[in-house]
Order: sequence, then C-alpha cells, then structure tokens
Amino acid sequence: MRGLLRSTLAGAMLACAGAAVVSAGPAHASGSYSPYNETASAALARYVRTLASDPRDFATLIGAGRAALELGDAQAAAGFFARADEVNPRSPLPQAGMGAVSVVSGEPQAALPYFTRAQQLGATLATVGCDRGLAYDLLGRQADAQSDYRSALGGPDAEEARRRLALSLAISGNRAEALQTLTPLMAKRDVAAGRTRAFILALTGDPSGAMAAINAAMPGNSAGVAPFLQRLPGLQAGQKAAAVNLGIFPGETDARYAAAVSGPVVTNSVTTDRLAGIDQILRQPTPAAPPAPSQTWAASTMPASYAARPVAPPAAAFQPKIWLQLASGQDVNDLAASYRRLKRKSQDMLEGIKPYVARSPDRARLLIGPFRGSSDAEILSEDLQTAGISSFKWSSSQSDRIAPLAAE
Repeated sequence: MRGLLRSTLAGAMLACAGAAVVSAGPAHASGSYSPYNETASAALARYVRTLASDPRDFATLIGAGRAALELGDAQAAAGFFARADEVNPRSPLPQAGMGAVSVVSGEPQAALPYFTRAQQLGATLATVGCDRGLAYDLLGRQADAQSDYRSALGGPDAEEARRRLALSLAISGNRAEALQTLTPLMAKRDVAAGRTRAFILALTGDPSGAMAAINAAMPGNSAGVAPFLQRLPGLQAGQKAAAVNLGIFPGETDARYAAAVSGPVVTNSVTTDRLAGIDQILRQPTPAAPPAPSQTWAASTMPASYAARPVAPPAAAFQPKIWLQLASGQDVNDLAASYRRLKRKSQDMLEGIKPYVARSPDRARLLIGPFRGSSDAEILSEDLQTAGISSFKWSSSQSDRIAPLAAE
C-alpha cells in the first residue's frame, strides 16, 4: 500500500525513509540511494547482482536496504541492514536503516532505540533527524518531531525534512508557519510540495482548499479522496501523522483510502515471495549457476512487484528469531565475565534470564531472548538502558549457532 500511495496522493511519504544511509556508497547524491539515474527497482537488481559475488560488500548492502525501502519492502530492507550490521557493527548506518524500517512499518516506539544506537556510533541529527522526527510525529510528540526535522534541514534530506516539518506544524495547528515552511519548495514547483500543501490545508480545517490543491497537483483525484481529507482534522495527532506520511488511516477506512487513491491494496505482510530469503541470496560465496530452463520462474508466475527485476526468486524463507545483544567478542570466556558484570549492575532485571551465545565465523555474541516480537525486545532494552546497560536488537540467521552460555 505504501509504495502505491507514494506515487499518488502521498507521493513523497517514503522519500526520506532511511535518510541516514544515503552516504553509504562512494558517490551517492544527496537524498538518494543510488549514484546512478535509475529506478529503485533497477538499483535493487544491480545491488543484488553485486552481492551475489561479494555478499559482504557493506556499501552495497546499505544501498540495497535503501532501495528496498524506496520500493516499500520493509522486510527486505531489514534483511539487508541486518547483514550490513554483521559486516560492520561499528557503523551507524545499519542501525539508522533499521530505525527507518521500523518507522515505515508503523512501529515508531521500536525505532527510537535504533536511532539512539546510531547516534552512539557517530550518526548526527542532520542525518537521522528526518526519520526520527517521523517516529516522534507518529507518537504524537510534535515538538520533538519538529526539533529533529529542523536539525535535518542541514542534512542530505533537507527537502523531505522540510515537507515533514510543514506537515508536523499543520498537525500542531500552526497553518501559517506550515505554509511558510513549504514556500521554498513551492517556489521550485516541487510536485511533492504541492501534495503536502493539500494535506496542510486539510489538516487545518480547509477541505475545499485541500481538494482544489489536490486537483492542481493531481487532476481528477479530489473526488476519490474527499471523504478522507475531510476526516483528517478529527484524528488524533499520531493518527494524522500516519495518514499524511504513511498513507495509513485508522480502522476500516485504511484499505478504502488506498483503493480510492491508487487501486488495489498491497500489504506489507510477511511472505516468502519477496526477499524474505535474503539469507540464502547473500550466503552464496560465488554467483550461482543459472538454473535449468525447467526451473526458471516465468514472469507471469512471479510476484507482480518483482516481475520486472532481474532478481532471482528467493528460496524458502528462514524465519529469524529476535534477540537482544549485550556484548560481542572473540573469546566466549570474556562474554561470560561480561555477563557477570552486567548482572552485578542490574541483578533484579537480569534475574532468571538465561544468557546465550551466538557463534559466527568472525565473532561470538552475548544474547538474551529470544522474544516473541520486536516490541517485547524493545521494552526490555529500554528498561536495561535505565540501569546503564546498553543493548540492541539482533536477528539470528540460519547459519548462526546459538547455545546457552556455559558459565551460567
């Protein structure tokens, strides 16, 4: 749904998703996932071809995650960013990317620890402010959101930060400042700014003006979305932010809103026919031999969103488990000592929690979990942070060997 809405009424809603990762490539233009003048689909195909021969190419993993986000495939993006974090855990880019994934997936609370970790690793508000600002907007924290957006005005995604700032100001009821904020983009005849202006008018109680603005930006579309534009002022602040930034309306009207704007709804549910099998793609040390003709998927049998790409259909999906990583290193004995130190810092919080070790070729990770979902992991992570214990969410892969920590 979000990819469809991006090309119509909410045309710019994901342009800033993953803002902090745009500098990953050697020649990335400001605000772009690719140094080439190509579509997101073509960029993703190019990145996957590169990863087939070099699955640990950090810049390519980041670029692939960014392209997947641009296509509205948050699940695939998460896979690429997770792999990038394994390659270079000291870079802020994978953490910022995972934060962006959580934001566009409608999980703003889960996104915040990722941005915190990205900043701890060196990211600046100029690069993460656009995405973290949207997380705050979705949580109804408009003042915090606006502060972050203003910080991002000097970063690589300044124009999208300006659009989001204008929308946030409108959500706060400040119509005059919202329109004034948008003026530089309107002067440039920015198409996305025209749509943003329509939302500003709707958010501040001028549905007729909003419909006129929609007709100017997208002729013929106002009738289909008029009921939803009229509903905007009555929503709660976080719901308003979700509607105008992510194309999500509360309740049953969500699907009708998407259909009215852009036709059939495409959900963001977990399936095995997207890039859920990214583990299998990235683990091949050399490019796989072309399959026999009888094994090749015909374009008509591929998912519509991938039919136009030179991207191979993924293998059966491995379902990763969610853990919290507390430490990492080469020596498991050191990890046991680390856990004992952590327990001394917060005996109550860690009491009864069994630690585990995940072994990969280059390191061992001290983990607790697994968790039923992201929210459970983030809640504990935030609690641990209050006790001075840093942790971050980590997803296991099929090749990871996980066992209880022997010393416990």
